[in-house]
Amino acid sequence: MKTRGIYWGISLGVVALAALLVAFNVRAKGQGWSAEELKTLEGLWIGNLEPLPPDPSNRYADDPRAAQLGHQLFFDTRFSSNGKVSCASCHKPELAFSDGLPLGKGVGTTARKTMTIVGTAYSPWQFWDGRKDSQWAQALGPLESPVEHGGNRTQYAHLIARHYKAQYQALFGPLPDLSKLPASAGPVEDPKARAAWEAMSQADREQVTRVYVNMGKAIAAYERKILPGASRFDQYAQAIIKGDAHSANPILNPDEVAGLKLFIGKAGCTNCHNGPLFTNHDFHNTGIPLAAGLPEDLGRALGAKQVKADEFNCLSRYSDAKPSQCSELRFLKADDHTLLRAFKPPTLRNVAETGPYMHAGRKKTLREVLEHYNTAPTSPAGHSELKPLRLSEHELTQLEAFLKSLSGPLDTPAGFLAAPK
Repeated sequence: MKTRGIYWGISLGVVALAALLVAFNVRAKGQGWSAEELKTLEGLWIGNLEPLPPDPSNRYADDPRAAQLGHQLFFDTRFSSNGKVSCASCHKPELAFSDGLPLGKGVGTTARKTMTIVGTAYSPWQFWDGRKDSQWAQALGPLESPVEHGGNRTQYAHLIARHYKAQYQALFGPLPDLSKLPASAGPVEDPKARAAWEAMSQADREQVTRVYVNMGKAIAAYERKILPGASRFDQYAQAIIKGDAHSANPILNPDEVAGLKLFIGKAGCTNCHNGPLFTNHDFHNTGIPLAAGLPEDLGRALGAKQVKADEFNCLSRYSDAKPSQCSELRFLKADDHTLLRAFKPPTLRNVAETGPYMHAGRKKTLREVLEHYNTAPTSPAGHSELKPLRLSEHELTQLEAFLKSLSGPLDTPAGFLAAPK
């Protein structure tokens, strides 16, 4: 009798669960969304963005003093060879921290488009090819690039001592004695600066590099504050998830809703652009044609090798992480043939403000991007993951309309969205 009661209770539980699922599906279909679609919507909703992950390689990542110093360094044009280029020159707050150009421009012109830094604290890899594995390591690359900031390590150390000494020392400890070090020296392409660097003692090079690394860690602490906020899509998704179709209807127009359905369904966009940041942080070959006049770009195939050999990676002596905290790097396979011309899909949040598009800015408009995915041309190297979508012109218009609904204000303190006073 007792056993029968147990089975009777289980049966009632199963019936109740089935009834709940039926009710859920009825509610979802009543709103025009299946249960599976609702689950996908919830996964894209910014309300499900996880708390900012820690960066064990940067002990100063969440120190407010580091963020304040990083904010100042980010906008300071003195940290360049011509005194005119700052991080904000290419990462403009008014353009969702991009620059509106096909190729980044500093003291020269780069071979790739500037990526937004919005939400990059969530990504294990930085740049289009993932050649850096932290925000602070990423920040150091442009500073020494001959076509971006074009400066060098002793130049920057002298600037820190001259303009930021009190802030720096309160955070990182005493600056080294720089009085006998050259004004311009570093492991850079400029032959005079490189020769001066090689003439320095190993101890002096190490001390200067520590200052340089700490600059990157301060800039990263600031960049961790640059996060996306809710868009019209998020307002719509929240209402639909709560079962409030009446409130949701005015938020997105019919074409935007149809575009959203295409995005998560027929167009297969969520294969790469998923989660609340609309990116899976992985690398994909999408068959983008070669850019005339630019060197061959191997994408992740080269970037994977570069990050493993990087002077500032998670396993380096400049990292604050334990080896066990560097699993992404430790288990990275750098000889995977599928990485050829694979690039990281950027976040689609505020995508309407971050054109032109793709890694070399080859596509001027969102419509051109969608037409590329619709036709899926053969990749010039490696294997493209795309297959023709065969969407109609009207469907492409609906997809474009939806993408524009992803624009919204940043979830960043207002004072961090402009140059410090």
